[in-house]
Amino acid sequence: MSVREITVVGNPILREPTRPVDPEELAGPEVQQLIDDLIDTRRAANGAGIAANQIGSDLRVAIAEVDGVNPRYPYKPPIPRMVMVNPVIEPIGAEMVEINEGCLSVPDLRGNVMRHVEVRIQYLDREGVEHDEVKRGLTAGTIQHEIDHLDGKLFLDRVTDTASLATWDEFERHQRDEFVERITRFVERVGS
Repeated sequence: MSVREITVVGNPILREPTRPVDPEELAGPEVQQLIDDLIDTRRAANGAGIAANQIGSDLRVAIAEVDGVNPRYPYKPPIPRMVMVNPVIEPIGAEMVEINEGCLSVPDLRGNVMRHVEVRIQYLDREGVEHDEVKRGLTAGTIQHEIDHLDGKLFLDRVTDTASLATWDEFERHQRDEFVERITRFVERVGS
């Protein structure tokens, strides 16, 4: 296990769709090492999730996890670790929420994006077990963000108003309180 360098915006691998993992490949040491490295890298960077192409791999693998209070996203509810191999997502219903997002691959920048409030996700875990789950709220937003990575998209592609773009410091000074108040009411209403 090791912490890997995070690829940043401008690196072409972030704009290429990832390739599905063959079930036999999933059990192999290379993919299992990749998963361990994703877990370690996400934790070291205090991310809510990370996708394989963010550490230079073209495999369709992503992690979502919020354990304890995340210093980057203290308002996010806990997400038990999800290792998502070959995830497929579909929205449930038309309700959307505006979320101010950041990204490990877009250092020091945040912006508002619209995300589905509820999604269905199907994936394999690291042991190859099939999962079919419904996720809501900020957890659904986190999962959509990571699957966007696997499809070669960044949150920048979904920013609803470029005036919402801010560095982390300026977000803290001018936008954080309003956003945290609004998103806390949202989480209380819909759950995680």
